[in-house]
Amino acid sequence: MPGRILVVDDIPANVRLLEAKLSSEYFDVITASGGPQAIEIARAESPDIVLLDVMMPGMDGFEVCKRLKADPLTTHIPVVMVTALSDVSDRVRGLEAGADDFLTKPVRDVALFARVRSLIRLKMMMDEWRLRQQTSSEFGIVPPTATPEGESYHQARILICEASVIETANLQEVLARDGHALQVAVTIAESQRLAAAGEFDLVIVDLALGDDEALRLCSHLRAQEKTRQTPILLIAEEDQTAKLAKSLDLGVNDYLMQPVDRNELLARVRTQIRRRRFQDRLRASYQQSLSMALTDQLTGLYNRNYLMTHLSGLMQRTLASGKALALAMIDVDTFKQVNDTHGHAAGDEVLAELAQRMTHYTRNFDTVARFGGEEFVVVMPDITPELAMLVAERLRMRIAETQFRLKDGIALPITISVGVAVSRHQADRSEDLLSRADRALYAAKRQGRNRVVLANDDAGTVAPAADLVSLRERAEKPGARSELI
Repeated sequence: MPGRILVVDDIPANVRLLEAKLSSEYFDVITASGGPQAIEIARAESPDIVLLDVMMPGMDGFEVCKRLKADPLTTHIPVVMVTALSDVSDRVRGLEAGADDFLTKPVRDVALFARVRSLIRLKMMMDEWRLRQQTSSEFGIVPPTATPEGESYHQARILICEASVIETANLQEVLARDGHALQVAVTIAESQRLAAAGEFDLVIVDLALGDDEALRLCSHLRAQEKTRQTPILLIAEEDQTAKLAKSLDLGVNDYLMQPVDRNELLARVRTQIRRRRFQDRLRASYQQSLSMALTDQLTGLYNRNYLMTHLSGLMQRTLASGKALALAMIDVDTFKQVNDTHGHAAGDEVLAELAQRMTHYTRNFDTVARFGGEEFVVVMPDITPELAMLVAERLRMRIAETQFRLKDGIALPITISVGVAVSRHQADRSEDLLSRADRALYAAKRQGRNRVVLANDDAGTVAPAADLVSLRERAEKPGARSELI
């Protein structure tokens, strides 16, 4: 997962070491040698994450973090403090200043890369919601929203997955200070059952809960729709670094090391609850306010008006960061025959079902919209031409392989044609991207329908005709959805 990382340290050797490690994993690295310079660069470059040294002359890392989190332009950038300090009070001080995590020098590669990837995923998700909110505000619908720090962290519902009676009692005693409603599960099966039945603001999991079973529990929570967005806080031992890295890749939000410090536990729990409530409020206000004005009433997808405004802002932000953005234009093959043969009500049923399938078989942070009639658009940020073709080909296959069953019992074979275009240059406009995708779509129609075509000028390293077999094979893999998300 590519990303731009700002490394801040007053010692050049430390900067070069981190820069070399991150560059070897294909991250884009920018550097700063002090606090004031870091703040200036963060405002101008908007990195995906900041790796911040604590002990710097003049303005230390704690003060830099406070200023970054207080600035509306940089408040949503994750900050990881890199320090030789091992005192728990320093970690708590950093968390209270707004830091998202701590890494202790010398930094272990496994922990570094896992934490960076995890926080970049978090930022991508939050950026998407913030951009949607900005799009809504331009229509005068949703008022500006504050930051997560303004959310309450009291009286949350927390599920504790812990087999040790002593550890459970300690957690309950500390968390009771904030008036939380706590439920305890002592087995994996009980944890899954309670998580599925309740609406929790946070799940705390002890990594010692059965060999690798705790990681399977985390994976299960992330795979289920009801718990996919629920924050997970893991408790681990010092010698479980490899498992911690794996857990972050699985989607765990944060972790604590044994023995658990009470103040650090409170600080990390409060941070996760605030984020969850902030995200929930963004989602609720956004969905409620836009449901009528900017969504298509038949399919529930975004409509053309929303798409054009959203696409313009997304292109500016994505391309300015040096990343690519792809767009798939989709048309239902021979749709007129459906209306002429079975009536317009049947046609509406097909479009509504098609919208559900497209939403299911695209990535979580892609945008699906009804462009008009039987035409749809999927906007895919931060993606390569090859992966964009894979998403489109998998979608085409899933539509074609299962017939559409109408309310009267009639089953209809439906296929789609797809044109894909990729934008990688800041000079590109949304209208140009749509036009290229539209030309590729009609090329797919001319070539016989039920196929995916990449716009000729966007091919890059992908040759669609030559790669179609491998794309189909990858799209058919059982784990294809997790590979794409």
